Amino acid sequence: MSRAPDARTLRRARRSWYVYDWANSAYVTTTQTVLFAPYLTVLARRAACPEAPEGCTRPLSVLGLPVAPGSLALYTITLATVLSALLLPFVGALADRSRHRHRLLAAFAWTGATAATAMVALGGDRWWLGVLLALVATTGLVWSAVVNDALLCDVAPPDERDTASSRGWAAGYLGGFLLLAANLAVVSSPGSLGLTDEWAVRLSLASAGLWWGLFTVVPVLGLRRLPPREPPALAPGRRGSLTAPVRQLVQTLRGLRRHPQVLRFLLAYLVFNDGIQTVVAAASIYGQEQLGFSSAQLLTTVLVVQAVAFAGALAFGRAAGRFGAQRTVLAGLLLWIVVVLAAFAVPRGAFGTWLVLAVLIGLVLGGTQALSRSLFSRLVPVGAEAEYFSLYQAGERGTSWLGTLVFGLVAQLSGSYRPALVALLVFFVVGAVLLARVDVEAGVRQARAGAEPVL
Repeated sequence: MSRAPDARTLRRARRSWYVYDWANSAYVTTTQTVLFAPYLTVLARRAACPEAPEGCTRPLSVLGLPVAPGSLALYTITLATVLSALLLPFVGALADRSRHRHRLLAAFAWTGATAATAMVALGGDRWWLGVLLALVATTGLVWSAVVNDALLCDVAPPDERDTASSRGWAAGYLGGFLLLAANLAVVSSPGSLGLTDEWAVRLSLASAGLWWGLFTVVPVLGLRRLPPREPPALAPGRRGSLTAPVRQLVQTLRGLRRHPQVLRFLLAYLVFNDGIQTVVAAASIYGQEQLGFSSAQLLTTVLVVQAVAFAGALAFGRAAGRFGAQRTVLAGLLLWIVVVLAAFAVPRGAFGTWLVLAVLIGLVLGGTQALSRSLFSRLVPVGAEAEYFSLYQAGERGTSWLGTLVFGLVAQLSGSYRPALVALLVFFVVGAVLLARVDVEAGVRQARAGAEPVL
């Protein structure tokens, strides 16, 4: 048995753990959310139509397949998500068998950060380099997130995880906001710094990778203070081997039926999180096409959401301490329903009303995500935290296409984005109903029994 860390060591490790959300969120906001897709599209159009790249619609040949330059970034993100998700359960099994999870966190995070920093080399018509770097960076981000989520169980006892998870998410939103604001200043006025428009984007992309890599040093060093973990118990007659993580994964999947509350929560989360992710992803196109807002106005919206989400995550953490995480998340889902209905009613060109809505999104966004993570951490069996969090991440990313598909189909059939937005209400309603059926107390009792020995 590994010795339990003293209160001071646990507190210092928890503070270090917060910093990883601060580190990787800068990449998520600056690169994934704002700069990468438009810039990769520029490179793809330059390769497809070197004589006249502006407005190019000529397909690009990718492994012999015709791909529209404007769709390359979307396909890249989809491929990166699917590839990383396929191996997530094995990553979780490996992390649970590791005595030092922070070393895996470092390996995955620094691999992703290195690829993100190397995006400074994107230029000319090197779209293929952008695709490769995005695949590596996204994989590093997703795999490190599994290990980081599992570490929540190591740095905080169950009754402190709501607060700890909320503080981590809040730190992430604050870090993402600060770097994005700095990079938008650079991209908006490159001439004042002696840069071209393209170099301003390339340096901003690199800054996100450097931020991610440098700040990851803090949790890696801070989490070293935790005592080594004991790997899962082996069944009698079994020894550890290279196939042990695979056997552990198979047993976990079979054992889900013995943890029905985990399964219920996963189903609820996959549904309502799909709705959340679709609203976030569709907000820019809804604001641009349906409401007529400019790119500058949409970037301002992103900054408002990021800034308010910092306070929202902390507020939801405090609310969970009073009302419980499950009730607080349910209240958050009701607020998401209000957000969707309010967005449907925003008149075209009403930017002030849109910003009020952005404030409401910021308040509820971080809170629902942070408390979902902490609530799930209380339901997973002791000794298999990373493996169950890999199912959490894999399932989330494996179904995150359904909401955007519904949004796109309804918009195409109706000719308007307003009914498409309303169609997303079903994800929040169904998700709330499923979440309400989770018996958290029973799930906690089942989790304390731990995972069975590896066969």
